[in-house]
Amino acid sequence: MSESNPTALITGASRGIGRGIALALAAERFNIVINYASNAQAAAQVRQEAESAGARATVVQADIAVSGDRQRLAEQAWAAFGRIDLLVNNAGIAPPVRADILDATEQSFDKIIATNLKGPYFLTQLIARRMLEAPIHGKIVNITSVSAEAASVNRGDYCLAKAALAMMTQLYAVRLAEAGINVYEIRPGIIETDMTGPVKAKYDKLILEDGITPIRRWGQPIDVAKAVVAIATDLLPFSTGQVIHVDGGFHLRRL
Repeated sequence: MSESNPTALITGASRGIGRGIALALAAERFNIVINYASNAQAAAQVRQEAESAGARATVVQADIAVSGDRQRLAEQAWAAFGRIDLLVNNAGIAPPVRADILDATEQSFDKIIATNLKGPYFLTQLIARRMLEAPIHGKIVNITSVSAEAASVNRGDYCLAKAALAMMTQLYAVRLAEAGINVYEIRPGIIETDMTGPVKAKYDKLILEDGITPIRRWGQPIDVAKAVVAIATDLLPFSTGQVIHVDGGFHLRRL
C-alpha cells in the first residue's frame, strides 16, 4: 500500500453508517481517514479493522461544527496521505429531544444546523479547494436522509438540515463539474444504527407490519456503503448532483 492509492476522508466514521463506509472502502484498498468527534475507542477499532483489511488508515478527532477543527481535519488528512480523492460528509446528529416544532428550542436548532449543515458545507469548501489545487478529479458524497423530503414535525431542525444538504449537493455539483469533481447525494432510509436504536420498536412495526417500505427489512450500514463504493470506484462517471436513494423504496408514492 502506498501514498499513490486513493484516499477517502469519512466524517463520523467511528460508528454506524460512517463505520460501514470506511470498512467497505478499506476493502477496496483506499487509504482511510477516520474522523470522529468523541468516541476515540470506537475510532481506533475501525482503524484496526481497516488495517486488517489491508488498507492504510489514520484517525483524526474533530468536531465538524467547529471551524478550527475542520481546518485541522483537512490539514491532517492531507498530511497523512498527500491527497484526498473522496470526501464523504457523513457526520450528523439527531435532536437531543424530539420536540414538536411548536415547542422546539433555538438551542437544539443551532446545534443541529451547525453539525449537520454548516460543518459539511465548509468542510467541503476546504477539501474542494485542495482538490482543485492538486488537481485531483475527486468525488464528494453527502449522506442525507429521507428526512430531506419526508416531514417529521417532531424533529423539524433535522429535516431542514438534511433538505439544505440536498441543495448543497446541487450547488457544489454545478460549481465543481468543470474541474472534473463529481458530487453526489446518498439518501438513506431507515438504517439500523445506534441513532435509530431508541425508536426500533416503532420502525419494526412500520417496516414489518405496515409495509412503510416496499422492501420489508431494515436497511444496514453496508447498504449505504455499497452505494459509496460504486461512486468511489468510478462506476457513475457521467453523473453529478444525483440523488441515490438507499431506502428500500420508501420514496416511491403508492396508491
